Amino acid sequence: MSAITATTEALIKERCRHLHLPSIGARCMTLEQEAIRSHQGHSAYLSALLEQELEDRAQRRAQRRISEAHFPHLKTLADFRFDANASVSASMVAQLAEGGYIERAENVLLVGDTGTGKTMLATALGMAACQQGRSVRFTTVAALANELLEARDQFALSRAVARWARVDVMIADDLGYLTLPPAGAELLFQVFAQRAESGSMIVTTNLPFSEWNTVFSDPRLCKAVVERLTYRAHIVATGVDSFRFTNSLARSRSARIATTTTRNASPAPKASVSPEPAPL
Repeated sequence: MSAITATTEALIKERCRHLHLPSIGARCMTLEQEAIRSHQGHSAYLSALLEQELEDRAQRRAQRRISEAHFPHLKTLADFRFDANASVSASMVAQLAEGGYIERAENVLLVGDTGTGKTMLATALGMAACQQGRSVRFTTVAALANELLEARDQFALSRAVARWARVDVMIADDLGYLTLPPAGAELLFQVFAQRAESGSMIVTTNLPFSEWNTVFSDPRLCKAVVERLTYRAHIVATGVDSFRFTNSLARSRSARIATTTTRNASPAPKASVSPEPAPL
């Protein structure tokens, strides 16, 4: 690289830094060489630079949204083994991942026993929403109830409810594992009611709707929660067979087979031969 070229590159990077165009500054010289080799004109070269900047900005925004969502683990639909869970419709989940339900402010309810992939699917749908430019926030139902109770005690409840109302997709995980105190259940209903028909919710639960009264002890409140969440909702049944348990069982079986195979393949110990007694 000549001194003139190096100076020009340094000036471009410095100006791109001031203009907040990091991708152009980083890729301008590489794309210039590609443009020369393919005999592109100035307009095509400029278009390629701008396209790279836009792509990188979109990726950075997506990564920022994923970080702000507070997912417990980063999972995509590619991580979910639809072949191992015939209860889940791959085509239905793929359609949901396109994000149309978010535009229509519809909910997604993932219903099934423990270990059937509810949280993984909820996270994967949330990740897809982040990639599409949506704001997402993940929480467990118990953590949300505690957050709202603390906000109420600090006279900040309205701000907390409004904060949850602003996100495009709210994911409430593990509804049904703990019975909520009456005050916590009422505050949780406030968030659900605030979002009804204005923003999408993804809720995972291990309970059929007829047993939600074990979480929301007040019958009228329970009925109101079920109505809010199920209205125009997409219900995905994940079944009763625990994928985690089946997978652990398969790993354990494979480990036993491998141990047995190794033991059988080991050479038998050589028999010891006692020395002949010395002649008298």
